[in-house]
Amino acid sequence: MGSTTSPELDQFAADVLEGLSSTPKTLSSRYFYDDEGSRLFMEIMKLPEYYPTRAELKIFTEQKKDICRAFMDEVDAIDLIELGAGDGTKTAVLIEHLLSIGADFTYHPIDISKEANDTLGAKFTEKFPDLRIDPHTGDYFKVLDSLKNGNGRRKVIMFLGSNIGNFLRDNAVAFFRSLREVMTENDRLFIGFDMQKDPRTIVAAYDDKQGITAEFNLNLLRRINRELGGDFDLGKFSHYAQYRPLECAARSFLISREKQTVTIKALNRSFDFEQWEAIFMEISQKYTHSMIDELAGDGGFEIAREFYNEEDFYIDSFWKPV
Repeated sequence: MGSTTSPELDQFAADVLEGLSSTPKTLSSRYFYDDEGSRLFMEIMKLPEYYPTRAELKIFTEQKKDICRAFMDEVDAIDLIELGAGDGTKTAVLIEHLLSIGADFTYHPIDISKEANDTLGAKFTEKFPDLRIDPHTGDYFKVLDSLKNGNGRRKVIMFLGSNIGNFLRDNAVAFFRSLREVMTENDRLFIGFDMQKDPRTIVAAYDDKQGITAEFNLNLLRRINRELGGDFDLGKFSHYAQYRPLECAARSFLISREKQTVTIKALNRSFDFEQWEAIFMEISQKYTHSMIDELAGDGGFEIAREFYNEEDFYIDSFWKPV
């Protein structure tokens, strides 16, 4: 493998090499969110087909008092830590309420995209002049580890938008256990879960008519071209999404439209694609109540409260460490 210029780029190169050398080929969804990927995902959240954002926003809007009461229960102050905050539209509802009741808190958005963090910081500083905001750019766990001991205040860690659905089950359990390691018994986890629903509704959310989700997936090939010297021709790949009801999982792929060879200079490697061969890009797990119970227990938590949107079959679950 060729030499790159940073540990992050080296890891990206190593993961691309492993993924494209596998059978079937795969690329990690963790690399979707460069600055352009983050921008595209913010566009996806506005799409009429993409219901998860609206479903969670409805919970926050209608149940903000109860949610914030749970955050502040039996403590005087909290650090509100959000993993992958995006444009902050939903979080703004909770922040506005916390400020209105005079809660003592600092908001810590964590994102791998500096541009996304800068945009959010500017937006919230203007919208909430009294808000104490401390953005962090980087890997979730590296940042969380730096906040581990901190000031002794309760950490409320938020992982919203059903982003946990992008993890296979074993990886989700490992993620929760890693979070548990940087949490005290007084800390809390607030996490969004998209529930099982009409398969047609789910497929539409991951294959919108405007083609923005397709651009979001294809952007990872563009990133490989830019950062690793790849020569992917994006016009020779197409986006495909499906939902498997028995697995409760949506999956997305990029399909090679013809037999072709792609070279990536940083890897000193070429990769052959058969016509209609798929690259597995992402899983979006949907959940049942029993699945959430099992994840909490296996991850080192118990469910303290749940906030439910019955119309859209969406849950924000409030966990405490055990």
